[in-house]
Amino acid sequence: MAVRTPSKRIVDDIAQVVYTSEEIRGVIARLGAEISRDYAGLDPVLVGVLNGVVILMADLLRQITIPVTVDFMAISSYGDSAGKGTVRITKDLDHSITGRHVLFVEDVIDTGLTLDYLLRTLRTRQPASLKVCVLFDRPYRRLIDVPLDYRGLELPDRFVVGYGLDADGYYRNLPFVGTLHPKLMPHPVTERG
Repeated sequence: MAVRTPSKRIVDDIAQVVYTSEEIRGVIARLGAEISRDYAGLDPVLVGVLNGVVILMADLLRQITIPVTVDFMAISSYGDSAGKGTVRITKDLDHSITGRHVLFVEDVIDTGLTLDYLLRTLRTRQPASLKVCVLFDRPYRRLIDVPLDYRGLELPDRFVVGYGLDADGYYRNLPFVGTLHPKLMPHPVTERG
């Protein structure tokens, strides 16, 4: 079942704020500083998957103080209720990553299955290094171990929206992360990342 059309003011659809915009900004500033320190002189390329990562990528880029380039992929994922399914790349990278230091930026990681597939795919392209930065993590949902080199915040075991996380495409533009009012909850809850 799809989520009901949001209210005219989407903030009115939020039952509880989980992470404020100030908390998120603070974590992104920390991640940006760590990445700037660790990748100094390496000319890294940041890679993300559309659409959820757009907000994080924009804010993270503003916190990184060294030269970087950016590239994006898009995927479609067809899963079952157990979180297992098929991932298909619908938009590939525009530039080669061979010999480049790649930082894969992800808004949220749940089971790790999609991320594992994407990392295996990117490794075949022979980057100089491949690391992962995630803003929101759900380690209790992990089905496969994936390396996280830069980790932001742990999400509760509830369906949340905001700051790139959506319900049927809505709510990504909220500057914070929160739970929807129960009457708006999509059923069944679908896996992300």
